[in-house]
Amino acid sequence: MTNENTLTGKDTGGLSGFAALGITGALLKATHGAGFTDPKPIQAQAIPPQLEGRDIFGIAQTGSGKTAAFALPILSKIIALGTKRRPKTARALILAPTRELAVQIEEMIKLLAKGAHVSTALVLGGVSRFSQVKKIAPGVDILIATPGRLTDLVREGDLVLADTKWLVLDEGDRMLDMGFINDVKRIARATAPDRQTVLFSATMPAEIAELAKGLLKNPIRVEVAPHSTAAAEIVQGVVFARTKQKRQVLSTMLADEAMKSVIIFSRTKHGADRVTKDLERDGFKAAVIHGNKSQNARQKALNDFREGSVRILVATDIAARGIDVPGISHVVNFDLPDEAESYVHRIGRTGRNGMDGIAITLCDPSENSKLRQVERIIRTKLPIVADHLGSPDPQRNPAEKNERSFEPANDRNGRRDGRRPGGQNNGFGKKRFGEAFAGERKPEGAKPFKGNNKRRFGGKRPAARAA
Repeated sequence: MTNENTLTGKDTGGLSGFAALGITGALLKATHGAGFTDPKPIQAQAIPPQLEGRDIFGIAQTGSGKTAAFALPILSKIIALGTKRRPKTARALILAPTRELAVQIEEMIKLLAKGAHVSTALVLGGVSRFSQVKKIAPGVDILIATPGRLTDLVREGDLVLADTKWLVLDEGDRMLDMGFINDVKRIARATAPDRQTVLFSATMPAEIAELAKGLLKNPIRVEVAPHSTAAAEIVQGVVFARTKQKRQVLSTMLADEAMKSVIIFSRTKHGADRVTKDLERDGFKAAVIHGNKSQNARQKALNDFREGSVRILVATDIAARGIDVPGISHVVNFDLPDEAESYVHRIGRTGRNGMDGIAITLCDPSENSKLRQVERIIRTKLPIVADHLGSPDPQRNPAEKNERSFEPANDRNGRRDGRRPGGQNNGFGKKRFGEAFAGERKPEGAKPFKGNNKRRFGGKRPAARAA
């Protein structure tokens, strides 16, 4: 890891770790107690300027440690203020695009503030409004909220933001995608004029740059990961299969005991329910999470998955960010996402905190254009795990396609010492899925289809169909 002293450019007086960044006292003790001893790059860059009162514009992928990067400076300032608060106010406000991310942020803050007298509250849809109003009535130190429910409480006078001196916008690009930007602007205008603002985003579309320009004052920009890249620890691959084959392909994959903890992403809510029911019919126990589920149902599904009582979680892109479950071994994209950048966030659920992970994408011919968009985003072609397009039987002899074995690569480009990977069990069904996680993506004998830029598979034009 890059030395934090180099990143901050300051003399630390012989201190190391979070102490060198300016975290002290009970907060430093709680941070160490939570297992945080060596700051991650985003933390080393973002914490010192926040302690100095500077605004931050951060570009960081999910799982980079940014929650602690904004939580620790806020906790440090709030602890110094004491416990006196005005009714219906919040000293700090953290906005998150999804309920799951909001819950996760609160859990992290409670972990870091253990032993300190810091009050937190959650404001989000799908649960009792009355209980939330009651919780914030005496005033809270840190309020974590989704924009929709928070806007309702402010409009109806149950919450006053005039005393809010710290504002954090987490996953700004996701809030943009979900249509929350206007709510965010209204909320920001209601906070204290002299507030300190932090904006984190995994990507930087023009709208986010414009939002930052309007909300941040002379910000420090921090960036620790290339735009739209996946963690190097994640091994990726694609399985070509028609939509009607995907159920059988998925069931065959899940029969492999190496798939210990799996998230399956579906493009739609209906599709997620259908995948879950099909898995149950095939003898697998799975939980499902999407926007039509109540918050209690979503939290139960997530808790069951985290605790291991179910090893399969089926989800829409609502879970592509904000789910941090240790030890997720595999991510399976049952459908390719509409937004190519969502692919990066999906597979980021595995390979976290330096651990290895495997991400498999099932691709129908009608999804080829989405696959190409993903490959442009991640700047590499996904190696083939198996190609079922020429055979109606997903369990056909893999030797027919001359497939080779798979070994996790050492870099993002799927290469090892300049060679393509090969030689070991792929960890999710070598015998049934062929012995390939290598080779060119275009099947042997394939030719480009002139006129509409579609690819031929085995000399036949794939039938267009909805995923």
